[in-house]
Amino acid sequence: MIRRPLVLCPIDFSEACCGALRYAAAIAEHFQSDLLITTVDDPLLADVDTMTAGSGHLAPETARELERFYHATFADRPVPIPHPRFESVVGNPALEILALAARSGADLIVMSSRGASGVRKMFFGSTTERVLRETTVPVLVSPPSGTGPAHLSEVRKTVRRVLAPVDLSEASARQVRVAKGIAEALDVPLLLLHVVEPVRANRASARSLPSVTAERRDRAERSLESMIESFGPRPRVESLVVFGEPSEEIAKVAHDRDAGLIVMGLHASLRHGPRMGSVTYRVLCLAHIPVFALPPLPAAGDVALVNREDAGASSGCTVA
Repeated sequence: MIRRPLVLCPIDFSEACCGALRYAAAIAEHFQSDLLITTVDDPLLADVDTMTAGSGHLAPETARELERFYHATFADRPVPIPHPRFESVVGNPALEILALAARSGADLIVMSSRGASGVRKMFFGSTTERVLRETTVPVLVSPPSGTGPAHLSEVRKTVRRVLAPVDLSEASARQVRVAKGIAEALDVPLLLLHVVEPVRANRASARSLPSVTAERRDRAERSLESMIESFGPRPRVESLVVFGEPSEEIAKVAHDRDAGLIVMGLHASLRHGPRMGSVTYRVLCLAHIPVFALPPLPAAGDVALVNREDAGASSGCTVA
């Protein structure tokens, strides 16, 4: 028996989560996946509830609240998934989201980059960054200001161009392959971007910097062109090399070139540390568009959700 893909969507009942939930439901509807909607309750809240209402009261009440939030999010249209699953857990938000993703066999996590204010304000933000740093499955992070697609057909209108920032490491090939699959399924252009970071040198070596910078740019341009040539004839792909701080330049190019989705890798890097989650998170803070983040090791979800035979169906929608 073939296992159905599973989309996991953590929420905290804020307006920002409505956009993430709409993306999650659109993806699950298109790929006929299961949808698991979850929230993480504070341990102190669980203790208080146990003392006042008795043990076992909080979980079913939270599940009912999740169901009400789901139906309220789609009050303007028929719900895309008639029978999603609802589950609440108690503990540290990032750790519980990662644990639930592993326990449930999730193929994709869809979450907002920001959540509620007040008592719930710690749910997202730093939580999202930690999930990006430690996830083993792809994560689609939606901006807090986005309402998400009301219908599958709206995804193509939103994702006008796919931007894939690559560092030209070995892991870039997989990232570009996934980005190209999404762009083709949506019938939108793909832009490959490489950011050449400035070299910070002492005075003794500063004289050689101009020639080194030119050589780095030339190598990057040749590498990107080689990637594009490997795609075959007439791909809707272009390349761009810029100089500066990666997250700032990625956000600037996304704005200037009207990109609606950024596909980023979360692989290890000597320059950025063990995981690039913090770079991706800074891009989210600056770009205000969805980011599809790929973990460093192959996960069952990315192939299943991008290369399904129906990825180019009449709806023209995919993981976006």
